[in-house]
Amino acid sequence: MIDNKKYFFISDIHLGLQDLEIEKLKEKKLISFLNYAKDNCDELFIVGDLFDYWFEYKRVIQKGFYKSLSALIDFAESGKKIHYFIGNHDFLHQDFFSKELKAIVYHKPIEIILNDKKFFIGHGDGLVKNDIGYKILKSILRNEILQKIYSVIHPDLGIRIASSTSKKSRDYTGQKDYGKIDGLLETAKVKIENGYDYVIFGHSHVRNNNKYRNGFYINLGSWLDKPCYGKFEDTFEIIDWE
Repeated sequence: MIDNKKYFFISDIHLGLQDLEIEKLKEKKLISFLNYAKDNCDELFIVGDLFDYWFEYKRVIQKGFYKSLSALIDFAESGKKIHYFIGNHDFLHQDFFSKELKAIVYHKPIEIILNDKKFFIGHGDGLVKNDIGYKILKSILRNEILQKIYSVIHPDLGIRIASSTSKKSRDYTGQKDYGKIDGLLETAKVKIENGYDYVIFGHSHVRNNNKYRNGFYINLGSWLDKPCYGKFEDTFEIIDWE
């Protein structure tokens, strides 16, 4: 009998969002977690929005949080696999994550078998039926022509614009009234009805581990208030990270 692998999951850390002192503490916790994960899991899934904004230039890496990137490189060099999902605050990824971090980068949700269970995993943005405004915004931000034009702007100005756009996106998501129905939960229910054992999202910042019929809807919450991670081996659990 082959032993099950151990998988860890995190989402919505949003490095760079909060005040400097809060960011220092958050990064310290993240690095501590990555060092722990390096010795205690087989694969790590980062389900979007590691940074509050990320725009990748050809020869420039945005300043700050190099310690987090270094910890991710250490994780990868230990032989462990990193799965990275593009979130709504990831404006442009090129090849830094795949080349330097050896990460598998996903631009769309995926289906994957983990320990003989069928998973549907994605950041969650654009999957709520009544979120038309965000879908329009996403199509603009992901437009290749506009991204190429944006890439010639000086990085100091470009990152300032990206930070402002990121804040507007976050404010839109936070203030929008989606009604009483949890759109991501409704999406997850459909996936479970179609045979998935686990559906994992981030994006909404609302932590969930709900059983539905023969499956489970997992939302990994965020690191803005209470850092946590998901762990899957035989069952899925969400664990606080202090």
